[in-house]
Amino acid sequence: MKDSAVLLIDCPDRKGLVARFSGLLYQHGANILHADQHQDHEQGLFFMRVEFGLSDGGSLDENGGEISESETGGFNLEAFRATFAPLAAELNMRWNLDSSAHRPRVALFCSQYLHCIADLLHRWRTGELHCEIPLIVSNHREVVNVAAFYGIPFEHTPVIASNTSEVEARQLELLHENRIELVVLARYMQILSPNFVARYPAAIINVHHSFLPAFTGARPYHAAHARGVKLIGATSHYVTEVLDDGPIIEQDVARISHRDQVEDLVARGRDLERMVLSRAVRWHLDRRILCYGNKTVVFD
Repeated sequence: MKDSAVLLIDCPDRKGLVARFSGLLYQHGANILHADQHQDHEQGLFFMRVEFGLSDGGSLDENGGEISESETGGFNLEAFRATFAPLAAELNMRWNLDSSAHRPRVALFCSQYLHCIADLLHRWRTGELHCEIPLIVSNHREVVNVAAFYGIPFEHTPVIASNTSEVEARQLELLHENRIELVVLARYMQILSPNFVARYPAAIINVHHSFLPAFTGARPYHAAHARGVKLIGATSHYVTEVLDDGPIIEQDVARISHRDQVEDLVARGRDLERMVLSRAVRWHLDRRILCYGNKTVVFD
């Protein structure tokens, strides 16, 4: 990973925003590595992602002269944060600033289907996903050997109709104990309560085995087959209180025909599910996603 930081911002659009942000970064001696922006003209909103280096230069002194990195110890992220906060307040801005050195702590939830969680763990082990995974949670035991192979603690939380609140209380306790920042539902076939979702706003990613908003619910491949569709899909999205209705992060499709049976749709859909979920998790970890309303901006 680069020694860098990422600034994500969204605010009401107005002239001169880019100049003000880039000027402040320049004053602090930042080297901008990548910048991307988007405007929603209908809502009058501005979105931007700026990635900048933390070790290639110093700040400017009061006369505009550069202070060497040896004098400053590199870019002072906390000093920039303190300077940026008043500007953000002035511009009515939502913003987040984080360094690449920070590895978010992620909990993986699954049920009986293991293709998505196995894919995520492989990508994590090979370094594709820049995070820590200190916890795997499941309402079944099928994943226990996979968790043991990767050396990750596993918690079995069986769910029945009469104990859902107790199970969620235990799960939230586990998330708190492990300082979890992102929850990934890798085919976790349980509906989370509004209380659970409220604890992790825009920080629970689900994969749904359908091209949402079509075929919501638990058996979308059966519904797609019954409807005779020619394309099936998968969707990764943030979880909200409304089932399968959260902001969509990524989708993909595969073409099918009248010859395909439900089992064929399920088999082909598994590849789509793996791809859209891993992309969504990676983009979240790379600080590339901004949510607004029930939509997302996903920066390149």
